[in-house]
Amino acid sequence: MNLSDCKLSRNAFGKLVVTTKDQIHEGVVPVRSFPITAINEGIALVDGHGHEVIWIDSLAELPETERILIEQELASREFMPEIKYIDRVSSFATPSTWQVQTDRGETCFILKGEEDIRRLSLATLLITDSYGIHFLIRNRSMLDRHSNKLLDRFL
Repeated sequence: MNLSDCKLSRNAFGKLVVTTKDQIHEGVVPVRSFPITAINEGIALVDGHGHEVIWIDSLAELPETERILIEQELASREFMPEIKYIDRVSSFATPSTWQVQTDRGETCFILKGEEDIRRLSLATLLITDSYGIHFLIRNRSMLDRHSNKLLDRFL
């Protein structure tokens, strides 16, 4: 089923609702298939049990009101700061504390082990801190020399 065959709205509690000819699905949640490499393509609206209700090929194909509802819901659920600069690390042995500049401001986090740095592609890295928060390095070649030098010690 696609979104053109139904209606997307919010209920009184702020939850997304998909209304079809046959059924009302309350509390649907948008889930990106490829949250890093194709953020606006391949989005499923799933019910509370994780069953797909609607598949959306591309957000750009949606009418503006539905697109905005889905983007707002995704923004409220997703938190993945993008690292722009690595100021310093406390130690080259883990666990270590990293001070970084992100697209959301300055922060520090604890890296438990080198296995918490995951290579997604040649240039893209995903770093998970001790609390399970994911930090993204979208393009390692865009980092400055100092940041790359620190990062090399852990890869």
